[in-house]
Amino acid sequence: MYKTAMLGCGGRARGHADAYRFVKRGKLEAICDMNVDRLNNFGDDFNIYSRYTDLDEMLEKEKPDVLHIVTCPVLPSSNERIRYPLMKQASDHGVPAAVVEKPVAIEGEDWKQIARLAEETKTKFVVNTQLDFHPKNLELRKDVVEGRIGEIRFVDASARSMPAEQGAHVLQLVSSYIDNSRPVQVLGQISEGKNLNSASHPSPLHAVGHVLYENGVHVSLAFGTEMAQMASDDPGIYGHKRVLVAGTKGFIHWRFSSWERSTLENGYESGPLNYGEQDVVAQANFTEAIFDWLDDENNVHPTHLKQSLLEFNVILGMYYSGITNEIIELPFEPSDGLIDVLQEKL
Repeated sequence: MYKTAMLGCGGRARGHADAYRFVKRGKLEAICDMNVDRLNNFGDDFNIYSRYTDLDEMLEKEKPDVLHIVTCPVLPSSNERIRYPLMKQASDHGVPAAVVEKPVAIEGEDWKQIARLAEETKTKFVVNTQLDFHPKNLELRKDVVEGRIGEIRFVDASARSMPAEQGAHVLQLVSSYIDNSRPVQVLGQISEGKNLNSASHPSPLHAVGHVLYENGVHVSLAFGTEMAQMASDDPGIYGHKRVLVAGTKGFIHWRFSSWERSTLENGYESGPLNYGEQDVVAQANFTEAIFDWLDDENNVHPTHLKQSLLEFNVILGMYYSGITNEIIELPFEPSDGLIDVLQEKL
């Protein structure tokens, strides 16, 4: 049985913890949060009695096999980017594996810091883009892998929230359907800079892009309330994520609350899905896949750090393309101060 621990006891952490109802090879045994009331409420709700307000102390005493880092990418009180410092702490303590909430970075500086860490660390970092493990998504992806929609010609994907909030989910879904082919070019447009000073996810409000991948597949992306209004019954900004994969013999379309596909064998099919029910199972399977990687070095987790950095690099490339009005070659080496430039331009 693997021993796991949680840093951060906010709302998103509850999704991580609730999934342990379905996790068979791990147990959440320790939690850490600087807010004592939040820490104790979380511990009481999930029957976790090893509670800490200091991460170094928890890692030293508990020595977990897996650490869930479930925090915002930015510390609201100081506007400090905290993904890298927390990941470095986990790495320095020799934590075997760690889950990092998305997005893995915010701008050029922290993306480059984390990219360097990815080359140096022995910790198996994965980014929590759990949609890869949604049961209906897995079923639809099997259709694609087994050739039921023919050769992939085009992918269209979107989220109604800002690129820094849900863009990582969308790009990971795209990668999963095209066998993690490497993105090589992006042309992007961005608008609305009022959320670039966000206390949690600094980002342009809207972004659209066209990405070319190494395998020749073209992908259309859209993020933001004005860019992604279709294909969801949920009116909220988080209630819309989708990916459509079009092939020579049909298509599949996974959405937040429904799905559809068309194949030569079975014609057109569609139906509803319950995102919440699917998501808790997906989070559990995501966690089990970390244990698979710990068991076998060759069984690499699909959302491992280097793959996730490539996907977030597409978003950074979209930002820069929106500033320069040029096609950006990927991987893109972002300059420092990209958010400042976006604020000036938008």
